[in-house]
Amino acid sequence: MSGRLPAEALGRRVLCGTERATVRYVGGLPAAAGIWLGVEWDDPQRGKHDGTYEGTQYFKCRHPRGGSFIRPNKANFGVDFLTAVKDRYGLKEQDVQNGTKNTLVLGKKTVELIGMDSIAEQQSQLNLLVDISVRECAVSHAGQKEEISRTCGNIRHINLSKNLLSSWDTVTDIASQVPNLETLNISENKMKFPSTSISVCNVFSKLKILALNQTEITWTEVLVCARGWPAVEELYLTSNNITVLERPDNVLQTLKLLDLSDNQLLDGNQLHQIAHLPRLEQLILRNTGISSIHFPDSEFGHKTKMFPSLKRLAINDNKISQWSSINELEKLPSLRSLQCHNNPLMDTEKNPETLRQLIIAKISQLEVLNKSEILPAERKGAELDYRKIFGKEWLAAGGNWNPERNKPSGEFRAAHPRYAALCLISELLTSMRAFLHTEYGAPEEGELKGQQPLTLKNQLLTLTIKCPDKPEQKPVEKKLPESMTIQRVKGLLYRLLKIPGSELKLSYESSKLAGKEVELDNDLKPLQFYSIENGDCVLVRW
Repeated sequence: MSGRLPAEALGRRVLCGTERATVRYVGGLPAAAGIWLGVEWDDPQRGKHDGTYEGTQYFKCRHPRGGSFIRPNKANFGVDFLTAVKDRYGLKEQDVQNGTKNTLVLGKKTVELIGMDSIAEQQSQLNLLVDISVRECAVSHAGQKEEISRTCGNIRHINLSKNLLSSWDTVTDIASQVPNLETLNISENKMKFPSTSISVCNVFSKLKILALNQTEITWTEVLVCARGWPAVEELYLTSNNITVLERPDNVLQTLKLLDLSDNQLLDGNQLHQIAHLPRLEQLILRNTGISSIHFPDSEFGHKTKMFPSLKRLAINDNKISQWSSINELEKLPSLRSLQCHNNPLMDTEKNPETLRQLIIAKISQLEVLNKSEILPAERKGAELDYRKIFGKEWLAAGGNWNPERNKPSGEFRAAHPRYAALCLISELLTSMRAFLHTEYGAPEEGELKGQQPLTLKNQLLTLTIKCPDKPEQKPVEKKLPESMTIQRVKGLLYRLLKIPGSELKLSYESSKLAGKEVELDNDLKPLQFYSIENGDCVLVRW
């Protein structure tokens, strides 16, 4: 730390002990000799006032007690990039008995350089660095022109997070000396960005990954700077108080991942502004305050033209409370993975497993839900149960087994847009009952009778156990809890048949699925997962 004051101190970021601040005033104060710095603290609890001294306001703060006056010798204005690199990567001189030993740390490897020629050797070793992290090293400026490119010009990845960078111009000065820069993290630097048109240069021509979390950048400033990011594929913008989005015209067209988490967007319609990014595959919207999702360009049963390439969507920790938003996600043509936990909607069902099945049934192409893979058997069970659960509602809304009389209301179709796809209604009743991939036929009248209270007695299934390949083995009738897992069923069969569970292959058949067998292929799933009902027959083979 030095008492020397930089020529352009106003607006600079400084470090005072462990606290960070921005210089808002440089000059004198009445009855106080010498130069003072008026600073606005990142942590307003560190301050004393709003920039006012003896009735005169010398600078403004966002927080009424976020400011202080300090002497210049209390402020650390930081170091240049290369000084931080040398310090971080162990370019140190230590006196030893026979001279000076210099060491350079490359990752976990320490290289010893001995003798007067070591400076050149040190520089050649620094030039091998490809991935550099100088996080929290008080970097504030680029240093002498071309010094970075001469010393470590092979850098491809830089972590400059949580330093003392005060403007985008400083970042450009550093990057201009790193011609092969691919990854740049400048998060946690409160910086000034250009808000109007800037001259486009080739400084970031190879940049693919850029992190600007907690930098106070606005979306307008993102679009201005993005003219200089022609190849960027991943952009991280969390915690920047971004509330309004604008349509990116002729910028960000190569973007594959966008993270807007922890920005309180004005509403879900802001997403329409970024919906036509042609290559966007992953959109992260954690804790953005959105309460609904809607794609107005298409009706239910049709795909939207918005987000044409979006495969992975994270909308967890938001305010989504209606199933209509989940229904809308079925319109996305490429969606494969969804994270949606910690929304009010998740409280509408007491059983998390039921909630998961409903979401799976509503979004046909989903393969991963809340980081858990959706296996074919799980989808099959979820869609079959969905058909049964809402069957009575379908009938009450005008649904009918006769295709000519099947006219469910618009309200029902809006609430259950996939129901028609799950029920293959044809002229023949047998077709209605056939399993065809995810189409299971309209629910039968017997399936839609009023459900009994969930007592232990009503949760017991009366099943017939047969060994079709062993005719000498007589069928056995058993009452089993619907919550019993396939693994436990195999344990029961071991006691009956003396055949190890690992050798048993189970399936079941039902009079309602004439000529069809359904494999019980997941030992961890309960009987109810496969929609087994009273009177069904479990088939055992080994």
